[in-house]
Amino acid sequence: MSPLALVTGITGQDGSYLAERLLASGHAVHGVVRPGSRGVTDTRVVAHRADLADTAALTGLVRDLRPDLVVNLGGVTSVAQSWMAPDLTHAVCGRAAVALLDAVEDLRRAGHDARFLQAGSAEMFGDAPTSPQDEHTPLRPRSPYGQAKAFAHVATVRARERGAHASTVILYNHESPRRREQFVSRKITAGAVAIAHGETDHLVLGNLGAARDWGWAPDHVDAMVRVLHHPDPDDFVVSTGLSHTVEEFAHAALRYVGVSDPAAVIRVDPTLVRRHDVAVQVGDSTRIRTRLGWRPTKTFEEVVAALIEAELVRRRS
Repeated sequence: MSPLALVTGITGQDGSYLAERLLASGHAVHGVVRPGSRGVTDTRVVAHRADLADTAALTGLVRDLRPDLVVNLGGVTSVAQSWMAPDLTHAVCGRAAVALLDAVEDLRRAGHDARFLQAGSAEMFGDAPTSPQDEHTPLRPRSPYGQAKAFAHVATVRARERGAHASTVILYNHESPRRREQFVSRKITAGAVAIAHGETDHLVLGNLGAARDWGWAPDHVDAMVRVLHHPDPDDFVVSTGLSHTVEEFAHAALRYVGVSDPAAVIRVDPTLVRRHDVAVQVGDSTRIRTRLGWRPTKTFEEVVAALIEAELVRRRS
């Protein structure tokens, strides 16, 4: 029988790329899909409608499917949204992970070993005392999203200490054409293309000085696959090791579409500046590079170019 993978958040950017990778390697892929949301587009994926806040449904699903891999990507994905719905964020980003871990441990006690992977976030580090951050950097989250991810991270570490094959990937910003429109990367690239087409003459953004470690989503998913198949579970920072500001991202996108003076078309709206926003995030991915041979395949400029090209393709389709 094909190994079975259960993936939460399968309709998101990372979930869709991961499903494709697992299917290509011969896995049967099942995904958790929120009731009322759009379903999976890949007919090879078996979808299960379940709310991540419904821990009984999650544990029942793991018990019934007896998966070989459980990958937790689901939950609130926006820091801004987490401020508007902190209780929901803690439920679907924190307690859901604990429910899945408990179910995996129940399977292990019954003689079925399943590997678990928790998708963490650089937001767990908050205003870190050191830069770049690695797996030993203290967790100091500043947002409900970061707090919930930190809760899930610690729960995964504790499960591993009890004998579970439980790993975490601490993901820094990663983009792709599948990124949804509420993220600043899509806002910038869509805005740049709109300017190039003469539909507007300015791009409105919030905190231009926020610096992020921007990578390529398929590279980050490749890291997940490597961690899942590595015999020794552990925690792994996944990052490029370089940071660029929102302003630099916008300038790169605008120059790519032919705007000679990007600064002249950028407007700052103070209402878009997130409270308690972390100023700089940059990760040290030495561990996953040395142990698992992982490397990013695209530079920052290549990521921006790929996103712009995807916007142009959408225009033509």
